[in-house]
Parts: sequence; structure tokens; C-alpha cells
Amino acid sequence: MTTDLRDHLRAEFRWTDPGQGYLVSDRSGWWRSPTILAGVGDALADLFRAARPTVVVSPEVTGFLVGPLVARALGAGFVEAYRAGARLPIAEPMIWAEVPSDHRGKKQELGVRRQLITPDDRVLVVDDWAATGAQARALRSLFGNSYVGTAVIVNECPPPLADELTLRGLLTAADIDPDQTFG
Repeated sequence: MTTDLRDHLRAEFRWTDPGQGYLVSDRSGWWRSPTILAGVGDALADLFRAARPTVVVSPEVTGFLVGPLVARALGAGFVEAYRAGARLPIAEPMIWAEVPSDHRGKKQELGVRRQLITPDDRVLVVDDWAATGAQARALRSLFGNSYVGTAVIVNECPPPLADELTLRGLLTAADIDPDQTFG
């Protein structure tokens, strides 16, 4: 990945204050930027290209934006990981994993259509952000030895956890520290 893309990611990212005593990430500038959209798929793919993934799995919602870009860059397929209780009815058999606690402290379940993942697949999980690694861990539990790792735009996980999950990012939390001024 070029420094140029990292600079674009940092410049188009914002912290917002909803007036409730904490900051919320605003990543909408990433999706508006043609430069970022043109480069982020290849940049994330490059983090795991040597592992030769055959399928990219991404959790909803933002993963559905990033995952297909990475799958295209790798020449791999794409499979959605839905949250239990999603409003979309899914008739096909699903495999589910419990996410013990996400970045908001809420428990959830993620599921993929059973027939879309084969024993021969090499699964790369892709998302925009990893704060606790909970979703990556849950999805890894579904794929066993087929799991090759997780690629994210922002890796906020402690290094031992990122190593355990084979989780790699384009940026770290320090790169978008709200006390820093970028751009």
C-alpha cells in the first residue's frame, strides 16, 4: 500500500461528537472518495495475497462495501456474513457463530449460507474496522483451518490479539487518534 492511500484514508476520516460525551467515527468520506474506492480493495488484498484466499467473507453492514472490492482484487468470490435477526429473510441453511461482545458491548450472531463455503476454500475475513476482534474470532470459528486471516482498514486490536487472529490493517488506532490533526 502506498503512503498516498494511507494519507487519503486519514484525510477523509472524521471523529464526530453526537453530544453524548463520546466521539463516533465517521467513515463516510471513505466511500465518497473515488481515490479510496479505487485503491482500498487492492491494498487490503495485498495484506493476504500470498495466502491465496479463494473467498472473502464480510460481516454486514460496512463489510458488504469493502469485501467485494477485496474479492475482485484477489479474483476470489464473496460471501456475506449476516447478523441474526436481520430483516432480510434467508431461506438457505446457515451456519452461525456467536460474537461474545462487539465494540458496543452487545452480543450478536453472524451467519453465512452453508453451501457457499466449501472444505477446499481459503477464507479471508474483511471488514472496515476491528476494535475488539470479536467478529473476526467468531467468523474464524466457523471456518477452522480454511481461515487464512482478517484484513481491515483500521486495526485497533492489541498486537497479541491481532497476531492470534492473523489480523492485519492498513491503519492503526494511533493513525486516527482524535487528539491528532490530519489532512
